[in-house]
Amino acid sequence: MLRDVSVSKWLLLVLPVLATMLLAACAGSPEVASPIESGSQPVAPYRIGVDDVVAVSVWRNAELSVTGPVRPDGKITMPIIGDVQAGGKTPEEVAATIRERLSEYIREPQVAVSVVQLVSHTYLTRVRVTGAVLRPVSIPHRPGMTVLDAVLEAGGVTEFAAPDRTTLYRKVDGKSRAFPVYLKKILYQGEVDTNYELRPGDIIAVPERRF
Repeated sequence: MLRDVSVSKWLLLVLPVLATMLLAACAGSPEVASPIESGSQPVAPYRIGVDDVVAVSVWRNAELSVTGPVRPDGKITMPIIGDVQAGGKTPEEVAATIRERLSEYIREPQVAVSVVQLVSHTYLTRVRVTGAVLRPVSIPHRPGMTVLDAVLEAGGVTEFAAPDRTTLYRKVDGKSRAFPVYLKKILYQGEVDTNYELRPGDIIAVPERRF
């Protein structure tokens, strides 16, 4: 009986210490997150590009309404107000600029801008595979496309490739970021941790071995 009491007292003293040590160990080992977050991403507003065809409609002023492509300098030409910057801007931003400048000539103009033909979009949304692959490619992005899909479209890697030094380049918040891709493990070992789902504009670079 005395022995049982002693053991109980010992446990009461030791258990809090063990619990504290366990919590400290957990706090010192944060969860390792994937370098590329999964899940849906917010869709950025479309920005007009060179060669896109835009339609500008000015309510009750048909003579001021125009439709045409964006020039290489990123501008369109409007009656009365002349050139307006459209490249790199959203349709709403272009409409606001035209509205402000037309207000010097027309009382409370109502302006709507829409993109009636996407041309630059086909380039902005492509996925590219470069480097030590059989056929470097620039292919349209498709929902669900992964690193492996794009590399297979490029015919796979060459005999001179260093597939586990592959890098995925992606624009994140306007800045280019590089993510390591262990392509050899994906291709030959079935380890798909870095077989990331691709986004429009991604670039996959497969380097050659260092001899």
